[in-house]
Amino acid sequence: MDLKSGYPFWSIRNGLMRAYPRLEQDTQCEVAIVGGGVTAALIAHELLRHGHEVVVIEQRDIGWGSTSASTALLQYEIDTPMIELAKQHGMQAAALAYGACAQAILDLQGLCNTFGGTDFTRQDSLYYASRSRDIKDLCSELETRKAHKLPVEWIERELLWHNYGVHSDGAILSRLAASVDPYRLCYRLFSECEQYGARIYDRTAIASIAPHNLHVDLRTEDGVSVRARHVILAAGYSNQRWLSQPVARNRSSYAFVTDPLRDSDMGALKHTMMWETARPYLYMRSTPDGRGGAGGEDDNIDIPARRDARVQSKLKTLLKKIGKTMPDMRLRPAFAWAGTFAETADGLPFFGPHAELGPRVSFAMAYGGNGITYSAIGAGLLRAQLEGTPHPLSELFSFSRLG
Repeated sequence: MDLKSGYPFWSIRNGLMRAYPRLEQDTQCEVAIVGGGVTAALIAHELLRHGHEVVVIEQRDIGWGSTSASTALLQYEIDTPMIELAKQHGMQAAALAYGACAQAILDLQGLCNTFGGTDFTRQDSLYYASRSRDIKDLCSELETRKAHKLPVEWIERELLWHNYGVHSDGAILSRLAASVDPYRLCYRLFSECEQYGARIYDRTAIASIAPHNLHVDLRTEDGVSVRARHVILAAGYSNQRWLSQPVARNRSSYAFVTDPLRDSDMGALKHTMMWETARPYLYMRSTPDGRGGAGGEDDNIDIPARRDARVQSKLKTLLKKIGKTMPDMRLRPAFAWAGTFAETADGLPFFGPHAELGPRVSFAMAYGGNGITYSAIGAGLLRAQLEGTPHPLSELFSFSRLG
């Protein structure tokens, strides 16, 4: 399935950065990772750094699926507010998830600093009230985060307008957020993986998975076989094809970026990403080369032709919403696109094995608005599971929470 419509900025900006070969001969390995986006790249990199043998198999070109249409916002703030997550899983679990996401941003910063070229940029995050009635819950969210030592402060209505040009009754300002070029990050990670000895193949689709007691057999659509001691399915949305149990729902999200703007036109977006309490939420951000961007208007469409037809109308709606909230912001889209993503009921990811495929096949489902942040956590979690060591998030991020 085509996962994107229109002209995703990241792939247009960077082009095809590297061509990898198809898998044309039978092979064996310790760990086979199915998928070639940023989630697969982070997992492969983590395993290789700790001495594991890895083969990566991607059905498209590397980074050409949802990674190329990603929002690329790195936040510890989960799509589900902390107070709501606590109602579902308890405050201890909610604090653990939020704290892990906060640490993941710092870990990603350190990782990106080691090899550069990813446009990683630290930013603030402004989470503003879409409606006056949202203020009460937003204040509760603020106090809950403060109680767990997260770096937040309250911004009153007057300061919101004066400092950020936002019409809202209040907002939470977080000092820990970042943005990155997800496409470059993906390729930089895989370049590092090759130096560790990874074998990377693209344009190779997996047709079947056969788990056994001591190994897993994969077969490609061309009839090539791969025997691995462990398999990690990190193919984004398409992971769901291997499960009969519904674990997420597919949605489409719409976005655009502008041509480069003057600093005076960019305003607070230069250093602050902004998003709202409404669901689905509008978000706004900048890119390192001085462009403004925005996205949202998520819907339940995952049929490519229908999604394609909606890009321009969704673009108009996004611009109308921005004009209402930030009337001084003048954004003229240069590239607009849509991407199909998946989200879970509670906003948390799934990492680990599922009963349907047994203990040697693990899933990496970094679904929701925190995909890259979740993937950074999941890389360490999956390594811990593979090595038989405990991880504090193994249970919370497992399929067991589905009941």
